[in-house]
Amino acid sequence: MKRRNAALDYLAYLAVRIVVGIAQAMSIDQSYAFARNLALLLYKVNKRHRKVGMENLKAAFGDHYTEAQRDDIVRGVYRHFCMMLMEMLHIPRKLHRENWREKITLVGQDVVVNQLLKGGPIIMLTGHFGNWEMAGYLFGVFGFPPNSVARPLDNPYLEAFLKKFRERTGQKMIAKKGGYDDMLSVLRSGGLLSFLADQDAGERGMFVDFFGRPASTHKAIALLAIEHQAPVMVGGARRVGPGFRYEVAIEDLILPSEWSGTPDDALLLTQRYTSALERIIRRDPDQYLWLHRRWKHQPKAKKVRAPHVTTLPAVEATAPVG
Repeated sequence: MKRRNAALDYLAYLAVRIVVGIAQAMSIDQSYAFARNLALLLYKVNKRHRKVGMENLKAAFGDHYTEAQRDDIVRGVYRHFCMMLMEMLHIPRKLHRENWREKITLVGQDVVVNQLLKGGPIIMLTGHFGNWEMAGYLFGVFGFPPNSVARPLDNPYLEAFLKKFRERTGQKMIAKKGGYDDMLSVLRSGGLLSFLADQDAGERGMFVDFFGRPASTHKAIALLAIEHQAPVMVGGARRVGPGFRYEVAIEDLILPSEWSGTPDDALLLTQRYTSALERIIRRDPDQYLWLHRRWKHQPKAKKVRAPHVTTLPAVEATAPVG
């Protein structure tokens, strides 16, 4: 691994802290105006990810959208996530137990609360959709702080800063790589473990259908759920605006009693939660991060063995007698 430059990392951290300070000094409306301008700039200069977004939308929806409509969605993606970034900076000061009803609408909360009050391990899944950071923060506000699995940032100063923000309401972050023992500990103690479940898992991942294409998906989520008999909740926090207005909803609750107890359970569970994420995304495609390569790896083509052909020994020609 290439050794990082600590001085450059710290300078980047200072620059981010300055931007954060300026953004937090703005009103939320001023922050949104800044986000829209930033999104326009990023859309113009970030050609590589813009192209990935267009390709992904074409692959996922075929000809359902025209080229112009796909371009509008990609612009919306940049706008949504820049606004989400601004919201992240305001959430610790703007979202509290006393005022969350002014900004958040809950759908299916009875199912969630009943499951949480039962006790025992629970796995909560979402994707790079809506405002997943706010959703994790909100559960902490409600008194059910999740243990969220995420890949740490390469810059250690920025990682420490982001981790402190994320854990402000009791949420605990677990490193995606090297954090398996912590995940086991959470489930064994009957805790809430959360994942972003729409990331490419490489060549060795479990391939399931996602928008009609094979998508490499991490096996660990299903295996952990099966081993610990943990219900799986799939949901999302979608913007219903204008402004900071979200709907937090559960799309599917998958209970251990629904599993068959066969080796197919891991595949069936992975497909079911992936299909639930797809339904969420289809309702608001401009709130999904189409800019990442979800279908980066595809199943390898099976090698077809050539049929075995038995050859007869050559017969030496002889001249006729007589």
